[in-house]
Amino acid sequence: MPVNKIDLNSDVGESFGNYKLGLDEDVIPLISSANIACGFHAGDPAVMRHTITIAKENGVAIGAHPGFPDLVGFGRRNLDASLEEIKDFVTYQIGALQAFAAAQGVKLQHVKPHGALYTMAVKNAAIWQAVAEAIAAVDSRLILFVLAGTDRQNLEAVGAGHGIRIAYEFFGDRAYNSDGSLVSRKEPGSVIHDGDMVAEKVLKMVQEGRVVCKDGSEIELTADTICVHGDNPSALSLVRKIREALQASGVEIAPPETFL
Repeated sequence: MPVNKIDLNSDVGESFGNYKLGLDEDVIPLISSANIACGFHAGDPAVMRHTITIAKENGVAIGAHPGFPDLVGFGRRNLDASLEEIKDFVTYQIGALQAFAAAQGVKLQHVKPHGALYTMAVKNAAIWQAVAEAIAAVDSRLILFVLAGTDRQNLEAVGAGHGIRIAYEFFGDRAYNSDGSLVSRKEPGSVIHDGDMVAEKVLKMVQEGRVVCKDGSEIELTADTICVHGDNPSALSLVRKIREALQASGVEIAPPETFL
């Protein structure tokens, strides 16, 4: 069944000190939800504050984007952390962003794990459980973003078990494997930079509930939110193409707290 309302999110706030990453000032006005780095894999206090300011000025919902404490590896290296450590990592980062948000009179909408923490959770459901437990303990109104196309029944159980909402996420600028997982960034073609290709991919998912995988096969996939990575050099053009395609098809772009 075609979707008539969907969220458009991007990973932002990933600059650090004198190092600038992404085009946050240009991308944030075009999205409906911003996943803000919390200082572990990227970002710093000043960047967090500034990113929230931009989102607030543009009426964009904000969420924490917690990752492993790995600035050098940008949070994309697997860390042999215990579930208790993961809960602490997530709690710490949500709390940090909540403080900056409260200082500007806004609330967090969601939590989306970053990088290796996210991909490890896809393969190990116990990590989703740990993240959900941390979220519920801090604020059960927060929505957990998870990868669409994977074990939906189990993820529904995780959300229900902790009394939190789940938003299923589709990656517009990433290639998919036939099992619903993302193609490893180590493989060529894992990140898509062609705006027309990304827009076509997004529309197929929204209108048909299907995605074409890297090997040419098709799988069923439905989602509540679409992501474009902020560190993708083509992020701005991709977001524009996706917005144009969705709006031309009569799909409303709105944060998930308005329809979940």
